[in-house]
Amino acid sequence: MKVKVISRSTDEFTRERSQDLQRVFRNFDPKLRPQEKAVEYVRALNAAKLEKIFARPFIGAMDGHIDAISCMAKNPNFLKGIFSGSMDGDIRLWDIASRKTVCQFPGHQGAVRGLTASTDGSTLISCGTDCTVRIWSVPVAATLESDHASNKPIEANAVYVGKNAYWAVDHQWGGDLFATTGARVEIWNHNRSQPVNTFEWGTDTVISVRFNPGEPNLLATSASDRSIALYDLRMSTPARKLIMQTRTNSIAWNPMEPLNFTTANEDCSCYSYDARKLDEAKCVHKDHVSAVQEIYNLVYPYFSMDIDYSPTGREFVTGSYDRTVRIFPYNGGHSREIYHTKRMQRVFCVKFSSDASYIISGSDDTNLRLWKAKASEQMGVLLPREQKKHEYQEAVKNRYKHLPEVKRIVRHRHLPRPIYKAKELRRMVIDAEKKKEERRKAHSTPGSIVTESVRKRRIIREVE
Repeated sequence: MKVKVISRSTDEFTRERSQDLQRVFRNFDPKLRPQEKAVEYVRALNAAKLEKIFARPFIGAMDGHIDAISCMAKNPNFLKGIFSGSMDGDIRLWDIASRKTVCQFPGHQGAVRGLTASTDGSTLISCGTDCTVRIWSVPVAATLESDHASNKPIEANAVYVGKNAYWAVDHQWGGDLFATTGARVEIWNHNRSQPVNTFEWGTDTVISVRFNPGEPNLLATSASDRSIALYDLRMSTPARKLIMQTRTNSIAWNPMEPLNFTTANEDCSCYSYDARKLDEAKCVHKDHVSAVQEIYNLVYPYFSMDIDYSPTGREFVTGSYDRTVRIFPYNGGHSREIYHTKRMQRVFCVKFSSDASYIISGSDDTNLRLWKAKASEQMGVLLPREQKKHEYQEAVKNRYKHLPEVKRIVRHRHLPRPIYKAKELRRMVIDAEKKKEERRKAHSTPGSIVTESVRKRRIIREVE
């Protein structure tokens, strides 16, 4: 005779503390729950709606500059620190937690165009339209975090004077070199007052530069002749050059996939490339609109967009003349989030924080603004139960994101009227061009007109 006995261990159903919840045992057999999918769908809808209700991305503004903010740089050694430079030559170090100025770096007589910090965070390098490159010593992070942080101005350790205005600067990852751009690309060493190397390719102004995070000797630049160039410091000549139809204003390398980089272009789109295959873009990121960009270009010729990657490499943030900040997935064609305020004007620079939790934007209205990277994320310490609840809601939303109602709620964004109108106008123009191309192709000899893909259409040629 067989006897079935129910056996339980006391550890499985006994609470460790009296405040703990009672453990509940469930049978997950799907036959016992015929309505499980319907219940999960309702939970996904509620999770999507709750995300919209709790979406409060704007944290606060950092006021102190008296002119437009033109550039920013992160301090790798100080998580809460961010450097900012303005059009009147003022450079400041901010504490993001308190949203206050920690110290100032006076000295530039014109607009500050570029800021960068060394990998150890001990040195700040700036350049500007006053034809100077200045090297500063950054206060120790322990001093900055104390309540007795000094607001006294800091003098530059070295000042290097050039013949032309400088437009951008970037520091080598883990090295002693840094690069400046202007009339040419110049490579500098901390201990020398003259450039150790100079690159020239064409006669136009080079407006941005970025060192590769994985290969320290590789850097990418963009110029006002609509070109994107790659340079290798181990070679005496530039490596490759790509000519596009419109100018590229900023470049950012993917920190997790160092062979890939994304460019912010003047045609309101961003293009992701593989450095090994420049004849075609890996992905085209569209959403920005800029209806009055040409008028602004008369005043600020090269500041239409900025771009910066998250430390995770899974997404990047862009700022544009349409007065918005957008967050794109690294492999997605459209933005997952758009941030805007009534007072924010043209966005000149954007940065992800070093922990990928926050976004800092600098705009024409002299303010730095602090945003959450995830609009509905709960700030502060979460209890384990709260963390599990958030993870479950994300998983349910992911599972049902393709269904129409969930997709509509997740994708919907309230836009300011000017941006909404400009978006509709841009869509009409694109549709008209597409229809014109289709009609021209239909009334031409078969094979005489070849339709190029969007990834290749904006590229004119590649030069080696």
